[in-house]
Amino acid sequence: MPGKPLLWDQTLFRRGELFEFDHVPEEFTHRDSQQRSLMFGVRPALRGMRPLNMLCVGPPGTGKTTAVRKILEELGEHAPNVVSVHVNCQSNQTRYTIFSEIFHELIGHSPPTSGVSFKKILEVVANHLIQNEKILIVALDDINYLFHEKEVDNVLYSLLRAHETHPGTKIGVIAILSDDSLNYVFDPKVGSIFLPEEILFPRYSWDELKGILSDRAKLGFYQGVLSEDVLDVVVDYTSVAGDLRVGIDLLKRAALNAEARASMKISEDDVRSAYGKSRISHLSRTIASLNDGEKAVLAVLAEGKAEKGGSESKSTAGNVYASFHEVTGLGYTRFHTILNKLSSIMLIDLELPTVGMHGRSRMITLRYDPDDVLSAMQR
Repeated sequence: MPGKPLLWDQTLFRRGELFEFDHVPEEFTHRDSQQRSLMFGVRPALRGMRPLNMLCVGPPGTGKTTAVRKILEELGEHAPNVVSVHVNCQSNQTRYTIFSEIFHELIGHSPPTSGVSFKKILEVVANHLIQNEKILIVALDDINYLFHEKEVDNVLYSLLRAHETHPGTKIGVIAILSDDSLNYVFDPKVGSIFLPEEILFPRYSWDELKGILSDRAKLGFYQGVLSEDVLDVVVDYTSVAGDLRVGIDLLKRAALNAEARASMKISEDDVRSAYGKSRISHLSRTIASLNDGEKAVLAVLAEGKAEKGGSESKSTAGNVYASFHEVTGLGYTRFHTILNKLSSIMLIDLELPTVGMHGRSRMITLRYDPDDVLSAMQR
């Protein structure tokens, strides 16, 4: 009945799990060519050979992780000789923690937290694969988190050259990079063996976004909860953000807003009030993964720009360092390392100094609205 209020024990969600970021949809649309390329790359493993290395490249929220998870799921069902491990490099940013994740997946428990060398962990992993005649595929999600301090070279070298110290080991890598281009230069010892097949993931078109979000809403909400007009508003916001995850999170938050009003339907106002939180949800997760020094640099940049009213003017590295050092007491070497990391995970842009300028005078541009950054840092 129109206008009928939602009772306290009722919900608009038929299947709330469909609106979680880690949900892998049963129907995965608009990525057929990418799925075929991934299947082509892993097919050698079905014949007992080492799979091709692959690099999935594209902006955030374009289906890279879902595409890889779907392929790994299919392998798990139809290829008993293949074992796969998906590693979130945002949470695991060192070779040791990444191999600990692999160890846990293969052996069934984590390695001891102390007293065990990396060499021993690699030996256990390699011997397990050899003795059980398994082929390992490692998906390194958000691999750009490994670019700072060249940790990516250590990880890939250990994975792809394991067969040299442990003959019979077969390992392939699927790297997932949330950027439009790969600017990182690999160590020659890595570059000569990684040689990935590049798979591009372009942004979804407006119509594609509408189709995906419409399907998610039909399955996740009860009938009549989301009208066509309100769905279009969600799609508009999602298209501007360029990130499908924003749209999925927006559907969830808008429905919660409607429930808070005891409404049986999501309104445009529910969507608009939810958008402010949805658009910085990814930013908040990224900032949460930073250490205190990295957050300090980000705070200096954001606070400086916020004082200027969100000015787009660039900041000099020298000025930012002076404020950073005053707050933390850390030296320029550490500051330089932090800048490279913040650039690699796309929170800032670094511009090389012009002729005649000192290295400390590189220009820094914050990629996000400073108020959004400061808000995300307080979560």
